[in-house]
Amino acid sequence: MAIGEDFNYWQGEFGDNYRTGVCDYINDEKVEEILARAAEPTRGEIRRIIDKSLELRGLTPEEAATLLLVEDEELIDEFLEAARQIKEKIYGKRLVLFAPLYFANICSNNCLYCGFRRDNQEVQRKKLTQEEIRKEVEALEREGHKRLLVLTGESPATDLDYVIKGIETAYQTKTEKGGEIRRINVEIAPLSTEQFRELKKAKIGTYTCFQETYHRPTYKRMHPEGPKANYEWRLTAMDRAQQAGIDDVGIGALFGLYDYRFEVIGLLLHAEYLDKTYGVGPHTISVPRLNPALGTPIQEPPYPVSDEDFKKLVAVLRLAVPYTGIILTTRESEEMRNELFLHGVSQISAGSRTTPGGYDENEERRHDLEQFSLHDLRPIDDIIIEIARNGYIPSFCTACYRLGRTGQDFMDLAKPGKIQEFCKPNAMMTFKEYLVDYGTEKSREFGERCLAEQLEELKKEHPKLASKIAENLEKIGRGEHDLYL
Repeated sequence: MAIGEDFNYWQGEFGDNYRTGVCDYINDEKVEEILARAAEPTRGEIRRIIDKSLELRGLTPEEAATLLLVEDEELIDEFLEAARQIKEKIYGKRLVLFAPLYFANICSNNCLYCGFRRDNQEVQRKKLTQEEIRKEVEALEREGHKRLLVLTGESPATDLDYVIKGIETAYQTKTEKGGEIRRINVEIAPLSTEQFRELKKAKIGTYTCFQETYHRPTYKRMHPEGPKANYEWRLTAMDRAQQAGIDDVGIGALFGLYDYRFEVIGLLLHAEYLDKTYGVGPHTISVPRLNPALGTPIQEPPYPVSDEDFKKLVAVLRLAVPYTGIILTTRESEEMRNELFLHGVSQISAGSRTTPGGYDENEERRHDLEQFSLHDLRPIDDIIIEIARNGYIPSFCTACYRLGRTGQDFMDLAKPGKIQEFCKPNAMMTFKEYLVDYGTEKSREFGERCLAEQLEELKKEHPKLASKIAENLEKIGRGEHDLYL
């Protein structure tokens, strides 16, 4: 059954039974009430909220709404600093890197902001063959990538069988220097519960689906036609994924479609609902801002989010949901990304293309194939140098997925900040692999210095672990691969 074509079937068979409690838990009136109740806070109240967040207890949507009202630059700097501290308490000084891989840009939806929209006559349509997928994966492996995010338009042409076959091809593709993809996350259209069970068998990591906007009138206006027009079918996707056994899920909003404060509260209510219902909050929260796309009616954000407000909302999300991975993409500028690396973001895309076939070295960058424009076009090695220069470890780790530390097991470690006992050592080992196999002279210089500094820090707190990591780093330097805790 085709992705994008199954909704009418499932609705016909089950009627309204796909509805879950999330449809009532997140509603426009509730979000507006939370924002309305957020009084202009005193400095003392703001600092009380920040102090609470530093205990890794998270924040209520009401407390987050209070922080979103803050305009005082000094106070905003204080919770930007708190966001940095919280991220380092949970995950240590590391940033996970991944690359998006688009299988196709064919779509049945008519979203007003997306270059893949059905009625866009300026975009050339492309669906990768399995051989083309293999070539794309080889190109990414030659850059050192180990983690992919698979995306595709919502269309009968890209049904679930096609997606699963593409995932299998990606996992099976190997290159020289130990090049391999070790974990594939998936961002595709909502599925039925049974389809999610089939997707889980493909050994995916996290299933991600953005609600785009939690504001129902805006959602209806931005998604006029196609299966995506059904707000509640999309909102309930995470319930069906969890019920199918996919216990790592990612949510997100496209900032700029509606008031960013409303979207932040919508995300926090969604996270709260998942945590209360399944005992597992979102593994990731993505925070893209709307970028122009060729041939779309929406070229400018209806509700633009300034750089200052964007930094604020990222920090508030980190304070409110300390355990989640916050994802920042190459939609943002180099300068913005470098700053937010230090203030709450824990996962980033690098060397990205939003076009099917965009990584093939024989292909020029095609704007008439892409979903939206990008701002950070640096090669991955340049990004790695910047991260290492700032004292953070670029991480390609996939150990948690492969050892079953997902869902509740992951949350039990992440919420109290114990997950970094695995994150930091595994990040160091995967970074060492990158430097040995793919690093340039400059990235090796900064990378080895960064690893030495991190190893010295580790010795102070965990000398036995540091000794083990030092031994493994030496093994990797001699050619061993895929060592992890």
